Amino acid sequence: QINFVACQLFALLAAFWFRIYLSPSHASSAVRHAFATLFGIYFAVFCFGWYSIHLFVLVMMNYGIMNMASIPNIHRYSFVVAMGYLTLCHISRIYIFHYGILTTDFSGPLMIITQKITTLACQLHDGIGRQAEELTAEQNRLAVKSRPSLLEYLSYLLNFMSIIAGPCSNYKDYIAFIEGRHVHMKLLEVNWKQKGYDRLPDPSPTGAVMYKLCITLVSLILFLTLTKNFPMAYIIDDEFLDKTPFLSRLGYLYVVTQAAKPKYYFAWTLADAVNNAAGYGFSGVDEKGTFRWDLLSNLNIWNIETATSFKMYIENWNIQTAAWLKRVCYDRAPWYPTALTFILSALWHGIYPGYYFTFLTGILITLASRAIRNNCRHYFLSSVPLKIAYDVVTWAVTQLAVCYTVAPFVMLAVEPTIKFYKSVYFHMHILSILALLLLPIRPQTRSVRRAQNQATLNSIKSK
Repeated sequence: QINFVACQLFALLAAFWFRIYLSPSHASSAVRHAFATLFGIYFAVFCFGWYSIHLFVLVMMNYGIMNMASIPNIHRYSFVVAMGYLTLCHISRIYIFHYGILTTDFSGPLMIITQKITTLACQLHDGIGRQAEELTAEQNRLAVKSRPSLLEYLSYLLNFMSIIAGPCSNYKDYIAFIEGRHVHMKLLEVNWKQKGYDRLPDPSPTGAVMYKLCITLVSLILFLTLTKNFPMAYIIDDEFLDKTPFLSRLGYLYVVTQAAKPKYYFAWTLADAVNNAAGYGFSGVDEKGTFRWDLLSNLNIWNIETATSFKMYIENWNIQTAAWLKRVCYDRAPWYPTALTFILSALWHGIYPGYYFTFLTGILITLASRAIRNNCRHYFLSSVPLKIAYDVVTWAVTQLAVCYTVAPFVMLAVEPTIKFYKSVYFHMHILSILALLLLPIRPQTRSVRRAQNQATLNSIKSK
């Protein structure tokens, strides 16, 4: 953890230097690629020691596939090799290290690299191996028309901004950033003359970086003060279960789940700030005219903490992984896209049983919450007090449902997971099944059905 924080803070300083002294106006694309790659390799070796060899082996194997495989099969071969190698590493964590988290746990960076390898392979397949009319609008926009050079490939996968904690980004966005076209492309989407500008503005990421660093600092303080004082394991302690009433146990479950979040808020927000400091992550201008630097953001904390539905909660958690699942699996699956996406999400996370309890429970609760919302929500929209009451109740239920769902994700093993669910009488499972059995299924239009399929996809993304 100390190595992780040290690397990310050093990466933050390097990112500022990179944006100022190696900007596209001061350095060529090759120099920017080389600097980003070399520093990324150094961080990987510093953080993970000899374990970092796994990252480099996977990268080079898939570079060979990208150059030798036929275009119709390039995405298949890359996917099988990357996911296969990642799965073998996941297996080693259970059967070799006995559920232990390694002191130098390289699985996180390997998971991000796997996302990038499969993303690039699919987008290269779209750009060279498919006709434009076969693609969706997004696939057309992101399609890669030629194989990248070795330097471009290494820079995309191993750059110092994302080697430690991600996030995954699209290849064309990254190349546009390195070549200095990233911000300009987004600015051209706005008619600046109508807004009174004579020329394109020059957005600075400094404000966004400072804001995200403040969130990072608060998250770090909460992690140091709360996380270790409220361990998830305490909710299955025999003495706690014997002496604590059911409702109090639910309240404590909410507290320990809240205490587990700051480390994710810290890691993902700091990673976002590092990319922004380098000048990467500009997403355009909102309706108020504010420059947005959230292209690579992995979460929206306010929407998470105020979510009034399971769908709203999971749509704002690990956003970039959800986008990856959609682009490489959900949009390409010939049949059963939701089931296949769930399988991919589970395999990507690892083979700890607790992950599968979480994903399966999440699917059940997503379907049940959808049924309840479709059948009940309209009764509470007739007046403001009713709507406020509905929002308060759904907020409380959503937060408890999320806590109930993610507890196995932290516990990992089967025995503590079953013990936990027994201690709370499997109440969310039972209520969800009853909702699905008793509430009528309302007929839906195709557009509504498509939107809800996306909600189900989001429900199985990373916790």
